[in-house]
Amino acid sequence: MTIATKTASETRRTLTRRSLLKGAGGLVVAFSLGAGRVQAQDLPQAGELKSVSLDAVQSYLAIDADGLVTVYSGKIDYGTGVRTGFAQMVAEELYVPLERVTVIEGDTALTPDQGPTYGSLSIEVGGKAIRLAAATAREAMLANAAEQFGAERSALSISDGVISGGGQSISYADLLKGAAFDLDLDEDAALKDPASFTIVGQPIIRDGLPGKITGDFQYMQDFKLEGMVHARVVRPPAISAAINAVDEASISHLKDVQIVRKGAFLAVVAEDEWTAVRAARELAVTWDAADSLPDQAELWEHVRQTPIVKDEMTSDIGDVDAAPSAREITATYDFALHTHGSIGPSCAVADFTDGKLISWSSSQATHRLRRQLSDMFGIPDDDIRCIYIEGAGCYGRNGHEDAAADAALLAREVGRPVRVQWMRHDEHGWDPKGPPTLIDMTARFDDAGDVSAWDTEFFIPQGGGGRVALLGADLADLPTTSELNPGGITNDSAIPYGFPNVRTVCHRLETTPLRPSWIRAPGRMQNTFANECFIDEIAAELGADPMEYRRGLIDQSDARGLEVLDRLRDFSEWEARPSPSSGQEGARLAGRGMAYVKYELKRTYVGVVAEVTLDAHSGAIKVDRFHVVHDCGQIINPAGVRAQIEGNVIQTTSRTLMEELTFDRRMVTSLDWASYPIMRFKDVPEVRIELIDRPNDPPWGAGEPTAVVVSAAISNAVFDAVGARLRSVPFKPEKLRAALSEARG
Repeated sequence: MTIATKTASETRRTLTRRSLLKGAGGLVVAFSLGAGRVQAQDLPQAGELKSVSLDAVQSYLAIDADGLVTVYSGKIDYGTGVRTGFAQMVAEELYVPLERVTVIEGDTALTPDQGPTYGSLSIEVGGKAIRLAAATAREAMLANAAEQFGAERSALSISDGVISGGGQSISYADLLKGAAFDLDLDEDAALKDPASFTIVGQPIIRDGLPGKITGDFQYMQDFKLEGMVHARVVRPPAISAAINAVDEASISHLKDVQIVRKGAFLAVVAEDEWTAVRAARELAVTWDAADSLPDQAELWEHVRQTPIVKDEMTSDIGDVDAAPSAREITATYDFALHTHGSIGPSCAVADFTDGKLISWSSSQATHRLRRQLSDMFGIPDDDIRCIYIEGAGCYGRNGHEDAAADAALLAREVGRPVRVQWMRHDEHGWDPKGPPTLIDMTARFDDAGDVSAWDTEFFIPQGGGGRVALLGADLADLPTTSELNPGGITNDSAIPYGFPNVRTVCHRLETTPLRPSWIRAPGRMQNTFANECFIDEIAAELGADPMEYRRGLIDQSDARGLEVLDRLRDFSEWEARPSPSSGQEGARLAGRGMAYVKYELKRTYVGVVAEVTLDAHSGAIKVDRFHVVHDCGQIINPAGVRAQIEGNVIQTTSRTLMEELTFDRRMVTSLDWASYPIMRFKDVPEVRIELIDRPNDPPWGAGEPTAVVVSAAISNAVFDAVGARLRSVPFKPEKLRAALSEARG
């Protein structure tokens, strides 16, 4: 049986005929699980590059002459721990020690295009392909060894990358002799029996974590190329602005500074970074600026009045309009604009030589970025190579791709490698934003007091998870998309509850203030906030216990959903009673609230209980504790899943209690941490977690689902404490004081 018909050199010659950025040198970043650190390696010449076809084993996997395994992933790890998960999956399927596995990710010349890294799909989708490649390779090597040994396949075993049987043995290295796999992915390849797992399911410390704690980890912001120069972009004073005049003499006292101007794109380039920072600050520019944003004080009226381009019905069960209606309750929820708030501002390096571009960035979608840069500069995809290097976490499309476009444009203009480092005001002011969301809710009750209809309307911008316009291209009047792409924000507008008549409609709006993109759990967070608060309002209206009420409404054949709620009840020591609580006196009050989600109605289940204390006089809310029960199927790395759940809770608690982007008629005004505060360590809640591991089921995502239930659980806990509803994120003290005043008359 043939598994590697080409030698390494023959493979290189074959691939030379493909248009893979011929002659491109530089660095590729590999992550070694054994070393636990970033390793910069020489970047292969074009003739040494490999297949990136989605159906070829060698696109995902290689075993070298020393038996070391390299995994190639189009999905990237930007702090989620999926790199470690991929390595665990491959090590398990190949029966090799984890320390022999290295992962290369997000390099368009070396990794397959598995789509952007978003949607909690890295392990579920990206990992599935990588695991299948390893299983295909293992089965082929076993068959080949059986043929060589003259033995039955069933008589062979593998240990530490060595195949043995019939008194003979051969290592993967000796079997392959450094050749590339010449195999197609076998969708029917036998996967290892979970009962025999020794690596998958183990709490492995996340790759890179020790170095991040000690400060030794090398981020994108630390990356350097020989001969590179430093640049800063000079930002307009308004979203809509044009350059009137640039006074070059204003920075004549600074040495060797080059000014680059194309349309409204303006930047300074210098030999050292501090000179570039000074030049950007001191360059005198006059602009023609215009008002283009709505009055923030009238934001929700603006959203409601924005033209609707289409309606998307995400559920239409029964006949809502004909449902009995002895009475009804209504509520309106809103969720503020948010910025990504990356702790480290975006950074990118570009080298544009002989019409060919290499871009290093922290893009979560390097293959898509390559296509965008191809459009921007009018050069073939094959003349562009985008390479991922881990940067500050963003959980969505922040400024990484924009910094990459800035660097590429400047590298082309100055003819040298250019490093662009955004400043805090760039990141807060100019990265794409999570758009505002407005939701109207109605529940109708029949004569018996049961809910006869659930009717909700979501006011959200049009678009999906496609390309977000590149800021530099837009300012320089170069080609880029004009479409809105806020993410898959209709998800979880439908509900998991079995009312007889249900209508959920998303009004897709023509536009939205500021350039939108997706931030962790886009749409799902906002939609679940409204849904899970409103189901709590209904339970309170009926005098029902919130958890038991939900349990009775979900599909009773959904054993996993029922188990999550039952475990949550026990794990949190939930007291069955209606909300609000009774018998509390004084200004210091406590409450508990819950929320539940079956993510996108088809995968990861999460149930949470939040415990809060609040000061009724000041309006301050303290989230003391979260209890989380989480079912994402087969758990690859429980330590990684726990870390993701903790991050979901902490980040979303911050977004819920305090984060809100501010703007005037011209631009964003929350340009620093003082004007856009985030949670501090002293306010971090305790997070208690119970994981439900299902080794025989497919693995689902953990990067987003817990985030979507946090806001509702906090709101419901506040209601439990004081009998006042918070329907507007963020829950700032003045909002609680106003809600209390209204509730108490």
